[in-house]
Amino acid sequence: MKGPLNSLGVLLPCLVVVTLLLGAGTVWMWEKSSSAWRLHTANAEKAGVTLYYALQNGTAPPVGAGIVQLPDRDQTFAANGSFRQIDGTPPAPRITIVPILPDAANQITGASLTLVILSPNLTYGLADLPNRIGQTAAETTGAITRKLATYCSDPVVLARMGDAPWVKIDGNAIWGCDATPPDRRMFAALLAIVATATLLTLVLNVRQPFLSFAEQLRNLRRGGGATRYEPQGPQELQEIIGAVNNYLDIEREQLAGRAAVLSGVSHDLGTPATRLRLRAALIKDPSLRGKFETDIDSMTGIIESVLTYTNVEMGAEEPRNLSLTSLLDAIVANYQDMDKPVTFQTAKDVIVQGGKSIFMSRQGYGVLSNDRDVVVFGRTVALERAIINLIDNALKYGRRATVSLTADAHTATIMIEDEGSQARAADIEALLAPFQRGKNTATIDGHGLGLTIVATIAKLHGGQLQFEDTATGIMARLIIQRD
Repeated sequence: MKGPLNSLGVLLPCLVVVTLLLGAGTVWMWEKSSSAWRLHTANAEKAGVTLYYALQNGTAPPVGAGIVQLPDRDQTFAANGSFRQIDGTPPAPRITIVPILPDAANQITGASLTLVILSPNLTYGLADLPNRIGQTAAETTGAITRKLATYCSDPVVLARMGDAPWVKIDGNAIWGCDATPPDRRMFAALLAIVATATLLTLVLNVRQPFLSFAEQLRNLRRGGGATRYEPQGPQELQEIIGAVNNYLDIEREQLAGRAAVLSGVSHDLGTPATRLRLRAALIKDPSLRGKFETDIDSMTGIIESVLTYTNVEMGAEEPRNLSLTSLLDAIVANYQDMDKPVTFQTAKDVIVQGGKSIFMSRQGYGVLSNDRDVVVFGRTVALERAIINLIDNALKYGRRATVSLTADAHTATIMIEDEGSQARAADIEALLAPFQRGKNTATIDGHGLGLTIVATIAKLHGGQLQFEDTATGIMARLIIQRD
């Protein structure tokens, strides 16, 4: 979308104006066609009234109509009801016979009128003709000719007033196909449908770039999201994308500066920390020497933890396809090599309910085996760090750690359950903020960033970190997106 219509400020008013013009044109076309048809049928009805009096009294027929007496041969056919054998009738016509009684005032002396309509393709229904009290025979005749004008058929009309001879009425100039006005109502309806479809397509095309950009923003940090976004769509969206790009640049600069500062601090503290360890070794009091060494280790550990957290926030590692099953096997094997009580438990199979079949009265089911290789698109080092942090927490607060893996089409869930933990899931979730530690900090090592790093890695992969109480302790669920 280029040019002046690239701006919603111009495009939307144009769409409104075009919509109004199309709506007004459609209404005008519909109303003009309807008005022409109303006039056409009204003229046919007036001609029918005049025609009745012409047949009754011998006055002049309506303009455009002619009355011709049938020849003797056709008179015989008409008297016998053999209307199809009369000359000039359509081949295999459909016959509609309409008897019209005289007016109530002339019921005794008046003559009834019989109309025979021979149409090549129509049988006219009489049930919907008007039938009110006091309706005259002339009005009934007008209703018949109005019905003839409503359809395009060019019928042959025969009439007989009482015992008079049969006559043929040529009134196609009034109610025939050539006399009908052009009916543009279907064209107007089609125009309205096409215009509506076109406007909806334009609106959806305008809407699509916004939805696409929103989806890109949702996947910003997951799966190696773009560092910058190409301007697309309307001018307003391009300005939003430009503002987002500027924000991302500032955020990356801040994170990079933070990481550089922390890295420099960590490096600069290395030499003083080494000197402090050497000087602490000269302290003869073992208790005091141990306290010094513990403080030095805690200080350097805090700096390294903060640096790790910042690197995770930056998402510096490029994502790739990796096997979670193989990764968990390798991590658990490393713990087992160190005689740590960590086991990898195979998850149970998932039973999937099937759909109903027209050949069976009950629903079928399928089994989705979890004994398979679960592949995800993610960051190997970050996921390994998150899993190790959760296992270390399980070993710190419990006696053992049991690791399991389950997956469906959209997510993969790594479950780590401890045994013997005295904490509750609600207490653990409260420690997800940076530098939050539990009540047992005096006996458990740590710097209060382990769970924060895990939660950040989970969000980096479009998932989350959850905890739940179990019969033996607490289970941590690391949920990540697969697609």
